[in-house]
Amino acid sequence: MLRTPPLVTISASYGAGGSRIGPAVAQRLGVEFLDRAIPTRVAEKLGCSLDDALAHDESLGDAIGRLASSFALLPELAGAMVQAGVLAGEDYRRETESLIREHAKGGAVILGRAGALILHEDPDALHVRLDGPPERRVAQAMALESLDRRDAERLRRDGDRAREAYVRHFYGCDARDPALYHLVIDSTALAPETVVDVIAAAAAR
Repeated sequence: MLRTPPLVTISASYGAGGSRIGPAVAQRLGVEFLDRAIPTRVAEKLGCSLDDALAHDESLGDAIGRLASSFALLPELAGAMVQAGVLAGEDYRRETESLIREHAKGGAVILGRAGALILHEDPDALHVRLDGPPERRVAQAMALESLDRRDAERLRRDGDRAREAYVRHFYGCDARDPALYHLVIDSTALAPETVVDVIAAAAAR
């Protein structure tokens, strides 16, 4: 019986190291890593500019989050206001989902984009959440990205809000809910190599 190629989705809060751990897991498993390539490929499918696609990538959640917190609006209403732009957020979401499902067939490590929800019915997918206490994630971001504390804290606050608003708006779920994942790892307490080892071992189950 042939084994299916490894398929892993990774949801990572800001400063949890997803952009380092994701590619390392993909390399270990010998599969494609999907993250930054997603906006480029979605832009090609929609026939729009990369700038438009990037504006509606997960950063769309940042706009939703700002509106929801500023005006105390329901996420649905805030999202409707955001979607008045050049490229409708719903179009971007649909094409992103299609791209993820297409590449999942050949095995992949997918960072962000609500991968755990898009592939929640796939029996071969391993869903991972990387997180950690806010103060340790800020410290990790400062070390990895050469940021001062003020900038790192601002990026953590805005980044977390954007990711959570994206998942809440399009899928009605809380990205922090551990029930969405097979593994929840405090990647601020373990060395990146150890986190990669754990995920790779679980993916080879």
